[in-house]
Amino acid sequence: MFRTIEFSDPRFLQAGLSHITVKSQHLKGRGDITTFVPPNVKSVGNNVPIVILLHGVYGSHWAWAYKAGAHISAGHLMASRVIHPMVLAMPSDGLLGDGSGYVQHEQRDFEAWICQDVPKAVQQLVPEVSEDSPIFIAGLSMGGYGALRLGAKYPHLFSGISGHSSITNWEEMKQFVEEDIESFPVFAEDANVFQLLHKNKDQLPPFRFDCGKDDPLIEGNRQLHAQLEKESIPHHYEEFSGAHEWPYWEEHLIDSLQFFDQIITGEI
Repeated sequence: MFRTIEFSDPRFLQAGLSHITVKSQHLKGRGDITTFVPPNVKSVGNNVPIVILLHGVYGSHWAWAYKAGAHISAGHLMASRVIHPMVLAMPSDGLLGDGSGYVQHEQRDFEAWICQDVPKAVQQLVPEVSEDSPIFIAGLSMGGYGALRLGAKYPHLFSGISGHSSITNWEEMKQFVEEDIESFPVFAEDANVFQLLHKNKDQLPPFRFDCGKDDPLIEGNRQLHAQLEKESIPHHYEEFSGAHEWPYWEEHLIDSLQFFDQIITGEI
């Protein structure tokens, strides 16, 4: 599947975290993925769900774990049986400039990296998951854009979608990156989250998104919510106190994980 793939030595495992470096044809180079496999998950079987967590601008594969403690929050929820066991896969976005946007570029396909390479690498190296494992996708800011956009574009790949403080339109990337995003080859019909959700409205898995009331992206999230309501597209939208910051994402990642668990149990 991959010409080269490296996996961290289990002897040095800490807090259930492992790290993968894989040579990806789509990236034209190597990509990194941090994984969290909860303790005692071997007794569950080998179809444990995969949750792909996408980071925002300026970040990398370690951001969700080391800035939000995603593995700690998930571990506590699983240990207390609030949610069923899940494997977290936290990939880099491909490390283009301030952020790739998780879209296809002329030379490198960051979209295919997330949708194809990341699941395959995790399935290859983590015995507890398989090709039959449900795959969920979530993210923050640029990662929220990636999660909502990719989930809407490829609804058959994902069992559930969640976005936190999400960019909802490609133009909003200008607030965060110094690169000329006009040079990124994003097709108009692919750039706007609502357009993709509307295009595939009859195929969408359950999805949710939330935003802090003091977040500069709140109006875009409110507009997306209004557009979805107008078109009677089922979704879950919430607003909370907070801004565009890590404490907000640390707190509300729990909402994504519980949402995905409800999908697994058939409550949604």
